[in-house]
Amino acid sequence: MPRTPIELPYKLEYLSILDEHGNVDSKLEPKLDGKELKAMYRWMLYARRVDERLLKLQRQGRIGTFPQSSGHEAISLGSVVNIQENDWHVPAYRELSGMLYRGWTLEGILIYWMGYEEGAKPPEGVNDLPIAVPIASQLLHAAGLGMANNLKGDKNVVMTYFGDGASSEGDCHEALNFAAVYQAPVVFMCLNNQYAISVPLSKQMRNETIAQRAMGYGMPGIRVDGNDVLAVYSASKEAVERARNGGGPTLIEGLTYRYTPHTTADDPSRYRTDAECQTWLAKEPLIRFEKYLKNKKVMTDADFKTMDEEISNEIDQAIIKAEEACKHPPLSDPLAMFDNLYATLPAHLVEQRAELAKILGIDTSEKKTEASAVGRGS
Repeated sequence: MPRTPIELPYKLEYLSILDEHGNVDSKLEPKLDGKELKAMYRWMLYARRVDERLLKLQRQGRIGTFPQSSGHEAISLGSVVNIQENDWHVPAYRELSGMLYRGWTLEGILIYWMGYEEGAKPPEGVNDLPIAVPIASQLLHAAGLGMANNLKGDKNVVMTYFGDGASSEGDCHEALNFAAVYQAPVVFMCLNNQYAISVPLSKQMRNETIAQRAMGYGMPGIRVDGNDVLAVYSASKEAVERARNGGGPTLIEGLTYRYTPHTTADDPSRYRTDAECQTWLAKEPLIRFEKYLKNKKVMTDADFKTMDEEISNEIDQAIIKAEEACKHPPLSDPLAMFDNLYATLPAHLVEQRAELAKILGIDTSEKKTEASAVGRGS
């Protein structure tokens, strides 16, 4: 018998609506009113300014090492606005704009990067998982949540995020496969910022795109301009609607760039050229969105300035609150690390707790412990 081609159910597309010069494809332009557009820009700008301030705090020794998210705002915010309150948001560690939009307080995020796990707790009533630093581990959690949604018969959608480096992890492939097999309502958002720390995409994989992997798992896939918030919005809106209506998962690859080091402990000049950085800076997401908002007469230069000043004041207040919180229990109590892990503390940890208390000169009498417990619960 002769060889015959196999027809695959999905074709791969690239979507861009708003270019770096502010030009927009009116046929693809999503129908968003001025209020919605202004709100989207504000959350993106808020995340950018927070990211810049966090870098200063880290250099001053007021927070620890952290991964910046500048340049990734369009992917995070442009997608998260399409999910509802009861849907699940499963971030990696560059989804600052999406987390703030979902209701995470800046004070809590600051406390997390100051080294306190208390800051990792999602806000009450928000269906978010904590920041996931172990690469690609959160994708399995997202697939599991989606499978659970199907078992319960509800219509909730799961949106999760990962980088191009994470796409090379086994956890990523397992999550994509399980989600596809069980038709779990999961939208997989890949932030392709060109580098897995210092390893360029060309040394990670032979395929042209990450999005084409979707076909190998039997799900729709699309590559979008990840610096174009309108393109991200449109592609993720379609994926969310498909998932909510029983159409299963989607893989969306957002093509972007990491404008900062991988973390504050990284030196990208050792593996990236200035010319490459300048090329991508011209495609930066906030500047092009500003041009779009001006052209549509949604915002003026005065509006941008006022918004920037308001955000700066909000950040100032959040930093004051976070640093003050760290001076008081439970954050100021080093013995609190032994709480909330076991219902009954194992003997070896009881011994370690007592030893630490002795070294620090902390009174662990029953009366003192009860008072501390009341303070932690208040």
